[in-house]
Amino acid sequence: MFRLIWAASVRAHSILSYAPTNLLLVATRTRRGLRWGIPAMLLAIPYLLAAHWCVTTIENGGAGWLNLVVLLCSWNSIKLILNGPVTTILLMRALIEEAIARRDAARSGQPSICDQTSY
Repeated sequence: MFRLIWAASVRAHSILSYAPTNLLLVATRTRRGLRWGIPAMLLAIPYLLAAHWCVTTIENGGAGWLNLVVLLCSWNSIKLILNGPVTTILLMRALIEEAIARRDAARSGQPSICDQTSY
């Protein structure tokens, strides 16, 4: 039984890794994408509006399967909202590490790797 659950979760993860919000999260976790974490939070607004529309449709006698759409939209909006502060912290950490590397390179008189890359 445990093996079946494990196999199903591995297959679900491999399929869901190509979902648009998961691709966006992966893109914003790169060094170049860290600065886009806060603007990507704004994409949670359409998901929240879609969830609200589905909830009002369900309350007015709509189809019950819309509950799954509400769940999906809510989950995606939560992921996007939490991604903003996480990417901000990661960006600050990367900037601090790059500043330390530049300072150490300046002290040793060697060119820094951080000076050669452009963001």
